[in-house]
Amino acid sequence: MSEAPILSVVIVSWNVREDLRECLRSLWRNGEGLAMEVIVVDNASDDGTAEMVRQEFPQVRLVVNERNLGYTKANNIGIRLSRGKFVLLLNPDTVVHDGALRALLACAEAHPEAGIIGAKLLNPDGSIQRSARSFPDIGAGLFRNTLLGRLFPNNPFVRRYLLTDFGYDAVREVDWVSGAAMLVRREVFERIGLLDEGFWAYCEDVDFCWRARQAGFAVLFCPDAIITHKIGRSSDQKLAACLIQHHKSMWRFYLKNYRRRYPIWSFPLIGLGILLRLTGALLRVAIHWCQLAWQRRRKAIALSSLIAPDDPTEEKTYRHFQSALPRAEKGKRR
Repeated sequence: MSEAPILSVVIVSWNVREDLRECLRSLWRNGEGLAMEVIVVDNASDDGTAEMVRQEFPQVRLVVNERNLGYTKANNIGIRLSRGKFVLLLNPDTVVHDGALRALLACAEAHPEAGIIGAKLLNPDGSIQRSARSFPDIGAGLFRNTLLGRLFPNNPFVRRYLLTDFGYDAVREVDWVSGAAMLVRREVFERIGLLDEGFWAYCEDVDFCWRARQAGFAVLFCPDAIITHKIGRSSDQKLAACLIQHHKSMWRFYLKNYRRRYPIWSFPLIGLGILLRLTGALLRVAIHWCQLAWQRRRKAIALSSLIAPDDPTEEKTYRHFQSALPRAEKGKRR
């Protein structure tokens, strides 16, 4: 077996072939001269992801699951296979900027007390994603993405949760960082174990940082490690199911880690709040779907009115307009 690399990159993919291709290209551009291995764990994609990795990136260690095992379990598969001193958990819908990998490793070497280091995540338009946060509390749950939050947008609970006073321009110790680009020192896994597979997806990064801090490791944010994150390219394919899973994970995090933080009588209220928050999110999704369906219907009516179907000389053109509708809509969704 070859000498162990300094860095192992673990990526979990599900039907994001084009995003994964761009991610892997950015990794190899930045990994030149770096002792690095890349492990891709594919959760039974049906878009040709595995074939693309085999053909275009033969240096990648590819694991193809027979079914979708969830984000957390698939990550653990990759972590068990990894050999590096550091493990970078990286989402497939990311693009690694020049120098980001070395910046993460340099930060880790400069701060041996840090078990977990998060990158500076940017949206595709260049704006900052608030990927370094405080641990959630009841106040954040009541005001974050809820009616109360819209009524009181400058409330202190959400500001504290999102660290809105932080400019993302300096190394800072935080409670948790996003698992979209999270560097983990191997000693952390050896001491606290892998990601909790009770979280099928979502909140597994919050829980992991919680456990690491409980074990005495620091969690740091590194401003020089810049990575673009497109957010939700897998989850958007099954938005309603992912919303349900996200809120289930929120409930699990509260039950698992906050039993001694809040009185027992408060947990039914927390559960009710999470349920109401989920209901509101699903209603917004349903309204959005109805709006899209109505827009498609209006476009169909508008196109149909351009050609009179009872005119035999124009029947062929009319059928062309009708067949073009689904193709146009499919292309727009892409």
